[in-house]
Amino acid sequence: MKKYSHETLVGIFVVIGLICVGYMTVKLGNVSLLDDDSFTINARFNSVSGLRIGNPVEMFGIEIGRVVDFKIDQTDQVAMVKMKVKKDIKVYNDAIASIKTAGLIGDRYVRIDPGGSGRLLKSGDIITNTESPIDIGEMIGKYAFGEVKK
Repeated sequence: MKKYSHETLVGIFVVIGLICVGYMTVKLGNVSLLDDDSFTINARFNSVSGLRIGNPVEMFGIEIGRVVDFKIDQTDQVAMVKMKVKKDIKVYNDAIASIKTAGLIGDRYVRIDPGGSGRLLKSGDIITNTESPIDIGEMIGKYAFGEVKK
């Protein structure tokens, strides 16, 4: 009789442990099981150097989404960045997307200035006003070799 009660107790403990591991995997891995609370927008950049899938998308310093995909648009010769943004966020068609660096040598993120023209972007629309990342190494090289004018 005691043998079965110990096995049952161990089984319950293992199931609870697996549920906890699954929950932490979803929460820490930024995995969304139900994608109903976001929409996708795209942005065209001349360069996406340093930006990675999973990097945050911010507006007013608050994270509103994540970078989910990159593509190369061969006809326009630009990089397309696909972002998932929370559904309740309003982004207008004159918005500006910039690739910024968190800190001096930190990770890259996309910052969106929402605009205010009156026409909201819908899922799948494209932000055409963009600012590519600044290459710090190139700027230091120009300054060191005297190519920067005062």
